Amino acid sequence: MQKYDVVVVGAGNSGLTAACQLALKGKKTLLIEQHNIPGGCATSFVRGRFEFDPSLHEMCDFGTEENPGDAYQVMTSLGIKWEMIPVKDCFRVITKGSDGKNLDVTIPAGYENFLDAMEKYVPGCRSKMQEFLDLMDETLDGIHYMSESGGKPDSKVLMSKYANMLRTGTYSTVKVFKAMKMPKKCIDILSTYWSYLGVGLDKLPFIHYAAMVQKYLSRGAHIPRHTSHDLSVTLLERFRELGGDVLFNCRAEKFLFDREKDNRICGVETTCGTFECDYVLANINPDIIYGKMMPKDLVPVREKKLANARGKNYAGRMFTLYLGLDKTAEELGIKDYSIFLHGTADSAKEFKNMQKSETNDFSIFLCYNIVNPDFSPAGTCVCSFTKIMSAEDWNDVTPEEYAKKKTEIAEKMIQSLEDKAGIKLRGHIEEMEIATPVTFARYIASPEGSAYGYAPVLWDGMIPRMMMISKDYPIKGLRPIGTSGPRSIGYNGTYVLGQMMANFALKDMKSWEPENGGSEC
Repeated sequence: MQKYDVVVVGAGNSGLTAACQLALKGKKTLLIEQHNIPGGCATSFVRGRFEFDPSLHEMCDFGTEENPGDAYQVMTSLGIKWEMIPVKDCFRVITKGSDGKNLDVTIPAGYENFLDAMEKYVPGCRSKMQEFLDLMDETLDGIHYMSESGGKPDSKVLMSKYANMLRTGTYSTVKVFKAMKMPKKCIDILSTYWSYLGVGLDKLPFIHYAAMVQKYLSRGAHIPRHTSHDLSVTLLERFRELGGDVLFNCRAEKFLFDREKDNRICGVETTCGTFECDYVLANINPDIIYGKMMPKDLVPVREKKLANARGKNYAGRMFTLYLGLDKTAEELGIKDYSIFLHGTADSAKEFKNMQKSETNDFSIFLCYNIVNPDFSPAGTCVCSFTKIMSAEDWNDVTPEEYAKKKTEIAEKMIQSLEDKAGIKLRGHIEEMEIATPVTFARYIASPEGSAYGYAPVLWDGMIPRMMMISKDYPIKGLRPIGTSGPRSIGYNGTYVLGQMMANFALKDMKSWEPENGGSEC
């Protein structure tokens, strides 16, 4: 039986950065992946002459060498460099405002550009928007402090330096907006990004909203020149350079524990054999780990209750339409990289409408060629639509109804773009692919097709998760990683979390050294 210091299960975003960090620090590491390529959702697929990215819209916290974000710093520390292209604007949104009037605004990246744009759309709001930016800056600084503290921040430091973060962090975003006495039109515009998180702003903790929006405004968004598959392959190649071992087409079936050594993990049983190890970082939803992959009596009662509670709040389930078009973006009249097509600016109403496909009037439209003209063959462009849906919407769909239902939803999104933005795509669609929540559930083995893990709701947002890091991982030698972790939703957060959890694993293993090395299965 082959022995490793650490086995990383799942070559998604968190698994790749965790594996690289462990190998960089000299640990003998095995990375296993059930598919034949790395990346999970961070990959690509080909239809005809087009290559599509399954899920990445943009990265909001990459930044540049002069203004690096967390994801940039993680990659730099791992010795990785990617070719990224900046996105000019944060977003364009077309929706109905709270006053019932049509709202069509475009918000650029950069603080001064943002302030100028908001002043143009809502005259007299500049000072209030500056107050909003200051609060978000403090919130981000506070998050970094809590991350560095390992879940044990000094309360005096929090109260003296990050008092406003503490005051607002666990309140809903809507409550913070109202407490700031923000103009209603400003709220309508700023509410746009809620859909990237899949939780209405009446339930989304302000800290998570602030963490995302601040990154978009301060650093702008970036996309990789060669899809997210290039990011995943680059990480994998770096892991191999550092001496790591990789097994594809290898699925973890069961985690093994040494009952004579504090029930510490001692191995992983896979479809390719059993591997001994001292530690496992599992890029798998905890519900699956606790319910299917380990002895029931070794799952702490607290973890069972926590997983059950969180399992009632899975984040957005994705429905994505991918289109390869036989005209250029310019010929089709597409000028914006991303357009949020919302039915209403009220996120609570929009979220409620999303629970049924009949009332779901939401989608996000992207045209990759606006940022990267060479994304597709000359004379063409690649676009996608993404919609958040509920799991219940697919529970009673029969195999015979499945193709019809997903096609109807796709047609509705195409029509929405035509009605709201005047962009006509019909007659120019050369290739089309549709991914439903069922597709994502099958491909990434996520409950209900939720690529986002647990939703960051008020009782389970970033602050409580960060504060409880030391208690949320009581099984010795096993840590779930990925979107179910404390950094929650988003590409940026999962890359950062992988390295963070690898560092926790290194710290744990160092504390065990006097015990003369790991367990034996």
